[in-house]
Amino acid sequence: MTSLLKIALLATLVSSSATAKTKPNILFIAIDDQNDWIGCLGGHPQIKTPNIDRLAARGTVFLNAHCQSPLCNPSRTSLMTGLRPTTTGIYGLAPWFRDVPEFKDLLTLPQYLKSHGYKTLSAGKIYHGRYGRNREKNQEFDVIGPGATGAPFPKERLVKNTPQPHRLVDWGTFPHRDEDKGDYKIASWAVEQLDAKPEGPFFLSAGFFLPHVPCFATQKWFDLYPEETLKLPEIRRNDRKDTPRFSWYMHWSLPEVRLKFLEENNEWKNLTRSYLACTSFVDAQVGRVLEALERNGFADNTIVVLWSDHGWHIGEKEITGKNTLWDDGTRVPLIFAGPGIGTGRCNQPAELLDIYPSLNALCGLPAKQGLEGISLMPQLKNAEAKRRRPAITCHNHDNNGVRSEKWRYIRYADGSEELYNMEKDPNEWTNLAGSAEYQSVIAEHRKWIPENNRKPAPGSRARILTYDAETGAVTWEGKPVKPSDPVPEI
Repeated sequence: MTSLLKIALLATLVSSSATAKTKPNILFIAIDDQNDWIGCLGGHPQIKTPNIDRLAARGTVFLNAHCQSPLCNPSRTSLMTGLRPTTTGIYGLAPWFRDVPEFKDLLTLPQYLKSHGYKTLSAGKIYHGRYGRNREKNQEFDVIGPGATGAPFPKERLVKNTPQPHRLVDWGTFPHRDEDKGDYKIASWAVEQLDAKPEGPFFLSAGFFLPHVPCFATQKWFDLYPEETLKLPEIRRNDRKDTPRFSWYMHWSLPEVRLKFLEENNEWKNLTRSYLACTSFVDAQVGRVLEALERNGFADNTIVVLWSDHGWHIGEKEITGKNTLWDDGTRVPLIFAGPGIGTGRCNQPAELLDIYPSLNALCGLPAKQGLEGISLMPQLKNAEAKRRRPAITCHNHDNNGVRSEKWRYIRYADGSEELYNMEKDPNEWTNLAGSAEYQSVIAEHRKWIPENNRKPAPGSRARILTYDAETGAVTWEGKPVKPSDPVPEI
């Protein structure tokens, strides 16, 4: 190697190192099954989330942010790959996208950051389950911490008389310590990484399990929400009378119980308290991580992104759980704070799909080609900036929800529809789709439905719904569903 070549190479390395040091760090916080019951989002009038609210106050909180699928695996896959579920065919809890041959080499968000000098660290639930955590085949992260868990669990089930003894149908409080909980350990791991003062730039991701069911909290968090003053979610009796039968197919037979079970077994208040208590507990863990960020001098040069993978019903539309295209199933917390980000409350529709291109823009990285999200930089600079398209959510093939600033439009695989005026009817109680008055609104929203609604990818399972447009045949988990079949109670 000539002296001139050595000098040139050294100059390149020095320049690259200097550039890396100027890039902002990223703290990436995920909360599982977290709906809009966050103080700054106003989803429940009694919720206490002071740490997340403080984060929102120093950044931009998106009040109309939505997931791309109301289920863990497809939602997280979409966020991390930058592709819609309708593009990949990942609709169920399986498969892992890298097991689909054409997607095995997709460059995910952490990989793209790694390719530009970022050290990537992760603990808890970022991808679904154990996906992305295989230490031998890991392509996603440089450092992997503890996995996500709702443990510890009570010795015996707290919720009795369930239609089926599924582990997800359990919640409440029992004697245990916060320090023994899985999410506390995730926060402790993140704090340890920050206390070690890693050299930047770093991408530190921490995914919390709660308030995912089974959701248990210690008594101190239950005490924040006394049963005698507890406010239950707002519902309308017989709310499903004006919704298509196909809306039931979206969650035809699941472990998550219906409202009927909660009321008949006096569990509605218990589940509501449990969800609120677990949310406040997780908020405290977020606070521990943010305190460590500040204490170690990283706050001024770290972009913080906080998000959830989808919403959650607690009695609304007569169900619990996710798996719907209504706001309760799709609306999520989405907060950005840090360098280059303004302060404000944005009412424009936003998608989790937008996180990937937004982080690239905030970090000054080249725009990655092929991403289906849109950078939120205009809204991060000015929360009043208009967005050129609505948020789009799917659940299995050819079922799509389109959420604009004012409207929610849903079109199911069989062509049945729903339309709600979200300004006048935020609870989505009155379906306007059958009114001639609103056909132009429907047409405007229908044009945003993705043209490519791919059928389920090979290996798809767990909450897979299919529809044959020629025969009208519906299958749930591979089993036929007839038009005359009664709606299962679970």
